[in-house]
This record gives sequence, structure tokens and C-alpha cells, in this order.
Amino acid sequence: MRKLTSLPAGNIGIVGRGSLEPGFFADVVIFDPETIVDNATYEDPHQYATGMVHVFVNGKQVMAHGEHTGALPGQVVRGPGWAGRSD
Repeated sequence: MRKLTSLPAGNIGIVGRGSLEPGFFADVVIFDPETIVDNATYEDPHQYATGMVHVFVNGKQVMAHGEHTGALPGQVVRGPGWAGRSD
């Protein structure tokens, strides 16, 4: 799990993400490892994965029992290399 969470956040200098700690943004995914399948393709990239059960972004539930809740609590996360570029 560390390879997908705190390690990359720490490597690129993103503070307050990658771990479940007090004061950090709470991004949590609960999935079924027996049924998880990525349904996105290059032609149709905006597809939910099968097997995603619950998703929390910044502590707000955005997916419940595999269905989007309508909540949009996300925000752009930029690392130290961004430096105000518009591209």
C-alpha cells in the first residue's frame, strides 16, 4: 500500500496527503479485490471501475455501494514542479 500512497506523495513533495493522519486530507478507496476491473479505454476513458465499493475524497463520500453520490469535494493537487504553468 505504501507504494501507492505515502511513498509517491513524499517523493514528489506533496504535503498533507498519502497517509491517514490527523490534519491530512482523507482520500480513501474501499474496493473488492476479487472483482476489481478497470473499464476505461483510450476511446472511452470516463468509466468507473467495477468492484469499487466506497470512495472518500477529502473526507467526503463520493461513491457509496458502487454509485456516485453527486459530491464533488476534490481539488487540484500540484507538486513543487508545477510553478504556475497553464498547460
